[in-house]
Amino acid sequence: MGGFFLLAESLVEILKIYRDDGVDFLPKAISEKELLIDNLKKEVKNCKKCTLFKSRKNIVFGEGNLYAKLMFIGEAPGKYEDLSGKPFVGDAGKLLSKIIDAMHLKREDVYICNILKCRPPNNRDPLPEEVEKCLPFLIKQIELIKPEIIVTLGKISTSVLLNTSEKINKLRGKFYNYKGIKLLPTFHPAHLLHHPENKKFVWHDMQLVMKELNLN
Repeated sequence: MGGFFLLAESLVEILKIYRDDGVDFLPKAISEKELLIDNLKKEVKNCKKCTLFKSRKNIVFGEGNLYAKLMFIGEAPGKYEDLSGKPFVGDAGKLLSKIIDAMHLKREDVYICNILKCRPPNNRDPLPEEVEKCLPFLIKQIELIKPEIIVTLGKISTSVLLNTSEKINKLRGKFYNYKGIKLLPTFHPAHLLHHPENKKFVWHDMQLVMKELNLN
């Protein structure tokens, strides 16, 4: 028994030496938040509450920093998101990445997700019953991430979270309150691909976010 403790003490000393050199063989402890997010993702993966599960290739749960101060929320996955299982990876996603870079941030600094976790056929708008079934997953994501600011991308995510039918060009440009979190609506990157003249408005909106987060 004494030999076992001597061996254990020796291993501890060896690990200390390696740690001093910046090497760590021990796995990182998984936080409670990571476990809860992982469990929620598994729940979404098994979801069959609406018919979209029949046509999806992958769920698109969301990705990014689980401790992010800034959260972007779109409406639904598209073709490339459905294939990859990641949000905003098509042309609109590339534009969103450029916007994030211009804010002096990286995609891994923020959290990105959608109202729906499955792609609607032919990229049509989400149906009310699909939103109703999927919204609880998003609400739980928001509760777990606890961002300081939410940016809703486009009319659908904005109308769902603010419970309004007002047009996005009337709502953008100022903060609203969503359960104690500052919410700022702006145009969806896909809209900007067809209407590049509105990029200046999105940049104005992002400057408001940057000011709130002291990123200027």
